[in-house]
Amino acid sequence: MASTTNGSNGHHLEPNGHSPNKTARPATDPSIYSTHIDRFNSSKQPQGADAWIERAREVAAILAGDAAQRDIENKSPRAEIELLKASGLLKVKGQAEFGGGAQGWDVGYRVIREVAKGDGSIVVGTDEQKTRIQELIFSNNYFVGGAVNPRDDDLSITSDGDDLVFNGFKNFNTGGVISDLTILEGVYEGTENHIFSIIKTDQPGVTFAHNWDNIGLRLTESGGVTIKDVRVPWKDAFGWDAIEKKPLETILKVPYATLQLPTNTCLSTDQLQTPHSIQLVFSNFYIGIALGALDFATNYTRTTTRPWPFTSSPAPTASDEFYILSTYGNFHAHLRAAEALADRAGSEIASLYASHSAHRDVTARKRGEVAEWVASTKVVATDTALRVTAGVFEATGARATGRKVGLDRYWRDVRTHTLHDPVAYKNRELGRFVLTDEIPTPSWYT
Repeated sequence: MASTTNGSNGHHLEPNGHSPNKTARPATDPSIYSTHIDRFNSSKQPQGADAWIERAREVAAILAGDAAQRDIENKSPRAEIELLKASGLLKVKGQAEFGGGAQGWDVGYRVIREVAKGDGSIVVGTDEQKTRIQELIFSNNYFVGGAVNPRDDDLSITSDGDDLVFNGFKNFNTGGVISDLTILEGVYEGTENHIFSIIKTDQPGVTFAHNWDNIGLRLTESGGVTIKDVRVPWKDAFGWDAIEKKPLETILKVPYATLQLPTNTCLSTDQLQTPHSIQLVFSNFYIGIALGALDFATNYTRTTTRPWPFTSSPAPTASDEFYILSTYGNFHAHLRAAEALADRAGSEIASLYASHSAHRDVTARKRGEVAEWVASTKVVATDTALRVTAGVFEATGARATGRKVGLDRYWRDVRTHTLHDPVAYKNRELGRFVLTDEIPTPSWYT
């Protein structure tokens, strides 16, 4: 739904009529992780895929220790972001020359999956732009948020000399409140062309609504944001000619560009999130949360769940109960299959980038085939994660529903995020591919 405007003062309002200038939530104190942060800061950056995955497991274990309490307190996650920065995980895909880990998308997806086990609540351009933006992000270890939600009206963009000027309102932004940089997207005046750029988050023209209070993903700071007269140099219009003020067709009007963002008018550094990559990020996120739920639940069963006594042959312990063993075994099998599919899709994307990034010469057919690997993963990950995170209660018992236990946060996080875009459309897309050999038309979500 588009934002409304109050005629008396010109301020953007949320759809429910409330001013977006609510008081910011208290933030978590980074000192709670000081021991871990100091240890990471004094250690060397991981080298190689296995070391990066192990670092992700370390971070997941730290976050899992107090995840339930942090979910209840619902504070802005500044401590958690500082932990991620210190661990180096924000740099896993960065270029080595700027201090990054130089890992492929396949490793990046596995890192996301591992971290999500502990706490799930946590672009195409010119070569010059790609180098400059990557150096900015990775040399400074910046955390990047985004105000790109395509369900809202686009931000309006006007030209003023050597600058672009962004204005508008977004009902959702991703991690903006706790970010160093924010991705903006809008439509250039008098055209249907979209422009993407990146800005420093901490500036007067960026005002957060502080209105994120949902059942899940409570620590993601995904509420609304008002963008008012935010200026961006034309040279930072991703994939555009800053002199002619036109999109560069050799950069944006090719199938490779649709791997990055679907309107063919944007930047990708292969580090920023893209339709293919972001959908697979979501999938690994769901799988990671479900794996975390299974791990939490099995530990709870071993230590707390009681066997059912009212039967002809009571089991000595909950771990000997037939229905509990059957439930966990089935969940384990389905999650193994989901992980295998996610890994295959990640390998397909990593291979595609490795083969075609230099010349941007991927064909529409190849792009579509990779899209169907991603769509398949999204369907399986969504179905499996929802089933596992809800079903673990059947194997843990009534006491596991206690708020202080925190088992419910896994389902709440998955249920909230899986509503991002209807998975039914992925099923239909796959059906067309299987039945008629039709590849999907690039869009915001494919």
